[in-house]
Amino acid sequence: MPSEFDLIQRCFTRPTRHTVLGVGDDAALIAPAPGYELVVSTDMLVEGTHFFPDADPEDLGWKTLAVNVSDLAAMGAVPRWATLAIAAPPESTFDWMDAFARGFFACADAFKIDLIGGDTTRGARCFSVTIMGEVPTGKALRRAGARVGDQVWVSGTPGRAGRGLAHLQGSRNVMVAAECLAALHRPQPRVALGLALREIASAAIDISDGLLADLGHILVASGVAATLESLPDDADEYYLAGGDDYELLFTAAAARAPEITALGRILALSLTCIGRIEAGAANLRVLDSTGRDITPIRRGYDHFA
Repeated sequence: MPSEFDLIQRCFTRPTRHTVLGVGDDAALIAPAPGYELVVSTDMLVEGTHFFPDADPEDLGWKTLAVNVSDLAAMGAVPRWATLAIAAPPESTFDWMDAFARGFFACADAFKIDLIGGDTTRGARCFSVTIMGEVPTGKALRRAGARVGDQVWVSGTPGRAGRGLAHLQGSRNVMVAAECLAALHRPQPRVALGLALREIASAAIDISDGLLADLGHILVASGVAATLESLPDDADEYYLAGGDDYELLFTAAAARAPEITALGRILALSLTCIGRIEAGAANLRVLDSTGRDITPIRRGYDHFA
C-alpha cells in the first residue's frame, strides 16, 4: 500500500475550477455565488453492500461520485465541490487507486466538480463522498411539494440496474443487456433535468432504493397518496423496486405536461407519466391496465430491514 500522503498527492490532487482553497490544507475554502444557497449531501459505498470485492475500480470511482451528484440533481442544484473519504486495505496498490481516481475524476470533469479534500485510512474498502452545490435561493426542489391532482413522472428506464445486479448475483431468470450492466456500474445523474425542473416540478427525488420506496418518501413528506396506473407494459419487480437507477422521480401539475414532454425531447431523455397524486395519508397503490390492484409487498431496498 502506498503511503497516505503519496496516495493523496498522486491520485487525488487536481487543479480546481471554482474553489478558493482546495486539497492540501487543513480545510477547504469555498464561496457560494451571491443569491445562491448551498446544497449538501453525503453518501457512502461499502464493499459487500454496495459493490462486489472484484468490482472494476474505474467504474467504482465513477459511481462513487455519480450517486452523490444524483442527489443534487434531485434538488435542482448545480454540483460544485466534493470531499472524498477512503478506507482501503493495506494490500491496495497504486494501480488500483489510479484506476479508481480515473473513474472518479471522469465523473468530476463531466459535471465540473472540484475535489477539495477528504481523508484516507486503513480498513475494509469503503468510500464516502460529501458533495456540495448551489441553487438559487428558494428554488430548490424538495420532497414535500407534491399536491393532490399532480401527475407522477419518471425519467429514463428504471429497473435496468436491478436487472444487472440480479445477473451478477447469478439469477437465471433475468434477461440482461449490456445497458443493464452499464446502468449499474456507470449511472448517469440527471443534472440537466433537475435544473430544468426547478420551475416545473412540485416535488422530486432520485431513485436509489427503488421507485416505490422513493415515491413513498415524497408521499410521506407531502402528506398525500398516489396511484400508479400508467406503467409501461414491461414494468416488473425491477422497474418498481430494483433501485440503484438514479433516475429522477417527480411530480408536477397536470397543466405542465406539455412542457415536460417538450423537455424530454430537448434533453433526448424519456420522461413518462406513470400516475397521479391523490388525497390520503401516504397510501400508494399500483394498478394494472384493467384497474386491478397489483401493489407489491416489496417496495425497495432498506439497509436495516
